[in-house]
Amino acid sequence: MIALENITLLYEGREVLKDFSLNIPPKERLVILGASGSGKTTLLRLIAGFVAPAKGEITINGSIVAKEGKILIPPHKRAIGMVFQDLALWPHMNVEENIAFGLKVHKVPRKTRKEKVLEMLRLVGLEGYEKRRIDQLSGGQQQRVAFARALALSPKVLLMDEPLSSLDPELNRRLRKEIVRLQEVLGFTLVYVTHSEEEAKEIGERKIILKGSVD
Repeated sequence: MIALENITLLYEGREVLKDFSLNIPPKERLVILGASGSGKTTLLRLIAGFVAPAKGEITINGSIVAKEGKILIPPHKRAIGMVFQDLALWPHMNVEENIAFGLKVHKVPRKTRKEKVLEMLRLVGLEGYEKRRIDQLSGGQQQRVAFARALALSPKVLLMDEPLSSLDPELNRRLRKEIVRLQEVLGFTLVYVTHSEEEAKEIGERKIILKGSVD
């Protein structure tokens, strides 16, 4: 369970969110919908732990992770994965190295890392691509690598920030189905940001609409 209670967030002295509350049950697919600048990405950053609320508190699985301007539990200890809009893949690393990056940071043994990478490649349908460079992949394949990297650490929560916005309509539709499939197979909580009503309808079990002025 993720709970945001009476959250106020300031950005350059302005209120981005005010007295905002939201509960996200385990294993839910929640879509945050809104135009550019509505505060969607800011809300993800709050949940991830990159920013702290000026007022209110954030609780994840019963533990207070942020409160009144303080981050009490940092991002890397929240069991949260994130897929960014620009994917943030490492161009100097191959597919295997990208997926294994977080595992290596967490000092997972080499053999276990190798096994996990292969498991993730099977899950996203990229078996045999371990040694491919990122610039040798299509846009859809790069998206799948980003999904695999985020899921490699078995997060309880996956945050996705408009991950399909740069793809053509057909590939966008195919990957929407893939996101739903992965969530159903692995059982993580999904918080998905988009400005697309079509994506929101297909991916979300529930949606909320933000109408702010800063993202």
